[in-house]
Amino acid sequence: MQEHPRRGRAGRDALSQNTRRTMPHSALPMTEILVVADCWQHEPEAEAVIQRAIAAAAPFVDADVGDAELAVMLTDDSGIRTLNSNWRGIDKPTNVLSFPALQPTAPSRPGDAPRMLGDIAIAYETMRKEADDEGKPFDHHLSHLAVHGFLHLVGYDHETEDEAEAMEALEQDILAQLGIPDPYADRERMD
Repeated sequence: MQEHPRRGRAGRDALSQNTRRTMPHSALPMTEILVVADCWQHEPEAEAVIQRAIAAAAPFVDADVGDAELAVMLTDDSGIRTLNSNWRGIDKPTNVLSFPALQPTAPSRPGDAPRMLGDIAIAYETMRKEADDEGKPFDHHLSHLAVHGFLHLVGYDHETEDEAEAMEALEQDILAQLGIPDPYADRERMD
């Protein structure tokens, strides 16, 4: 499981174009969205925004996701705080958590259930506050968090400087396809 996107990275522009790949895939993962907190009723387009973000991200990843499923849980700060505490030992809310599914070691047989990529949880209040504080449209920030969570499900991470730079560059490319400006452009770069 992973936490929210990094708050900025130095040297992103130094990434070679070779680290930014677009992989053609014929199918998209099936994305199930579960609304478990009433506060999401204020954003009736949230489900469509997430579906578009995942659909935009799928062709960019170096993984076959066409035969897979994932679930996105739209929760509140209380719900994500519980998840964060139980799974990460951090007793506070966060914006997004990803829970990649364990992948079977043996190949699937025809007729088996679809392969699970994992689950993503997004907290309304934290996400709303971040969008407002950063002067971003709600749907842009929601798209970013959905893309970020999806990338974690397919193996991307930001534990090292190089991983963070590569993941953020990929997020920027995906979001650009959706007409969303670079989410890291106005953030102070940290070393």
